[in-house]
Amino acid sequence: MDSSEVEEAAQMLWGAWSAGEVIPELPEGCRPLNDAEGHQVQAVLARIARQDTEGWKIAATSKAGQQHINVNGPLSGRILAKFVRPDGAELDLSSNRMRVAEAEFVFRFGKNIPVQKDPHSSQEVLKAVDQFRLGIELPDSRYIDFTRVGAAQLLADNACASWMVLGPEVKVEWKDRDLAEHEVRVTKNGEEVAVGAGSNVLEGPLQALTWLVNDLRRRGQMLYRHQFVTTGTCVTPVPIAPGDAIVADFGEFGQARVAFSSK
Repeated sequence: MDSSEVEEAAQMLWGAWSAGEVIPELPEGCRPLNDAEGHQVQAVLARIARQDTEGWKIAATSKAGQQHINVNGPLSGRILAKFVRPDGAELDLSSNRMRVAEAEFVFRFGKNIPVQKDPHSSQEVLKAVDQFRLGIELPDSRYIDFTRVGAAQLLADNACASWMVLGPEVKVEWKDRDLAEHEVRVTKNGEEVAVGAGSNVLEGPLQALTWLVNDLRRRGQMLYRHQFVTTGTCVTPVPIAPGDAIVADFGEFGQARVAFSSK
C-alpha cells in the first residue's frame, strides 16, 4: 500500500467509528493484504483520530478466539485515550454492536521499553512494570461481519478496540504468583455468568504481556512509560445489554466494575 491508500483506509475506518456505523470491508483499492499493511493503517488511524495511544490490547489470545474470527494468532491493537474509562464507569452501548464484556489483567509500565535487536525476556518485561491493575474491555468492530474480513483488516481496525475500563491497582503482592492459575469470575446484574483463569490468555498474562512487547519490537515500535497493556480476556466474553451491570471479580486482587446506561 502507498501512503495515500493507507490514509484512505484509516479515514474510512475512523469515519465509521466516529459515526457509530459499520462497513462491509475496506475497498480493494485501500485494503491491507498482510499484517504489516494492517498495522500501517492502524497507526494512521490513531493520528487521524488525534488520540494518544494510552495502552495496547491483545485480541484472539486463545485458540477458540482465533478460530472464531478466523485468524492464526493473536493480534495487537491500540487503546486510544478517548476510550479509557475509570472503574465503575457507566457507558452507552448504543453504537456498540459486539456487545460483550471481557475481564482482563492489565500491566502499566514505569519506564520506556526501547526497541532492541534481541527479544525481551519475561523477566525484563516484568521489571519494567510499575502497576498491576484489573480491567474490563468492551471491544467492537467497524465491520459488519468481523469474523470474515481476515487478520490484516482486523489489525487496520485496531484489533477490535473500543472502550477500556481501567480498574483498581492490585495492592497485594503479586509478582511471585502464578497468574495463569488465578481464577476470575464475572457477575452480571448480581448473577455469576462466567468463570475463567489467567491461563486462557496464551499461556498466562505475563506470557501475553511479553508477546505484546516483542510484537511491537519486531515492528520497531517502543512502549512508553505510563502506557498499559491489557492482556486478553480470562473468561468467555459475556453478552451485555443496556441496563446491565458487570463485576469482574479477581478474588483477593480486587474487583473491576462497569455499568451500561439503559437507553
